[in-house]
Amino acid sequence: MGSQVSKQVERRKSIADEKKILADLLDSSGDQFPGSDYRPPDRKTWMSAIGPDRLRVDQIVWPGTHDSATDKIGVRFVSRPFAQCQSCSIYGQLAGGARVLDVRVQEDRRVCHGVLTTYSVDVVIDQIKRFISETQHEIIILEIRTEFGHDDPPDFDKYLVDKLGDLLIHQDDAVFNKTVAELLPRRIICVWKPRKSPAPKRGDPLWSSGYLKDNWIDTDLPSTKFESNMKHLSEQQAVTRRKYFYRVENTATPQADNPVVCVRPVTGRIHGYARLFISQAFKRGFADRLQVFSTDFIDGDFVDACVGMTHARIIEGKA
Repeated sequence: MGSQVSKQVERRKSIADEKKILADLLDSSGDQFPGSDYRPPDRKTWMSAIGPDRLRVDQIVWPGTHDSATDKIGVRFVSRPFAQCQSCSIYGQLAGGARVLDVRVQEDRRVCHGVLTTYSVDVVIDQIKRFISETQHEIIILEIRTEFGHDDPPDFDKYLVDKLGDLLIHQDDAVFNKTVAELLPRRIICVWKPRKSPAPKRGDPLWSSGYLKDNWIDTDLPSTKFESNMKHLSEQQAVTRRKYFYRVENTATPQADNPVVCVRPVTGRIHGYARLFISQAFKRGFADRLQVFSTDFIDGDFVDACVGMTHARIIEGKA
């Protein structure tokens, strides 16, 4: 009993120390970066505002959401706090400016996060199509994967192609060097990551897992996650030199050995430092490698930071 209490005391001290590291870094260096003052006229149509003929796919800083379809996961007030990573619907996230979605499914095509489930993936598809119908120039990266510990939904690739049809941008390395205008009227890059089913091939309507990479680490320590993200980002090539999307997740993950196991307070330890991360990427000399930036509980400030950097990169020629 005494050793367990001592361990918890040490864990809490580690968390407090790491929160202070990020707070001190923010105080000493600030979170300004090229484009940090930019605000899109309307987050729902920020790609249109910058200009589809100017936005080249590989140079966009894509604001994304982690575990996107968890707004109604599990049972409210009971199991939901342990798995909910977003409070807005898929449509709400897209209308609010998100352009990369992370959706996990199980065998029956229901969305899940671990053992908890929510609505059918049909809800996700319908809300995406609603957003697409209301906009003209917004491109989406839709990542759908089979959740760990589950089997692939039968014929799921055929289901996605049937549902999304002519909206799908086919797998092709040349896409990275094209502008949004050159891809229209197709609107969705759909990355399908099955566990056992055959992976999509070059030229297919769906994209294989190697086109969306990340280096996720399982930690609730904010500075540890922040610096791990920095390290792995620094090891990537510049966005103009690679033919895949690289994602950085500005999130922290609850740990079973810590008393705080609800998502919101744990991920909140790093949530407010998204602008600091972008600022540090500039200061450390590898802002030209940042491309997909995702978060839990996405908000307008996070979107504005990504769109601001996109504007600076494409319109002002910075990063």
